[in-house]
Amino acid sequence: QVQLVESGGGLVQAGDSLRLSCTNSERTLTGYAVGWFRQAPGKDRAIVAATSWADERIYYADSVKGRFTISRDDEKTTVYLQLTSLKLEDTAVYYCAARAWAGPGTQENDYDYWGQGTQVTVSS
Repeated sequence: QVQLVESGGGLVQAGDSLRLSCTNSERTLTGYAVGWFRQAPGKDRAIVAATSWADERIYYADSVKGRFTISRDDEKTTVYLQLTSLKLEDTAVYYCAARAWAGPGTQENDYDYWGQGTQVTVSS
């Protein structure tokens, strides 16, 4: 069973940093590819970053390359998304998603499990 829970969102100023966390409340994330998506108001949900189940392949959207970092802790319980140099346009609800034994998918249908999302709001 997989129940994903995101945390770490909040209200920050442009240029600030945040770290989002994605955990599986039922067990670890061992063997799961994890993607981070975001949905801004009035826009479709879009991929931000993704890591394969073994973390040997990682994907970043062009809009966040060099600013966001996806990583997994050594215990495989949490996948993080470190957000730095935040911009107003990074404001969105951020979701994590997972699929077992998969690569770093970039589409919503590449994932089977979704969290409820965490709000990130960047102000000027």
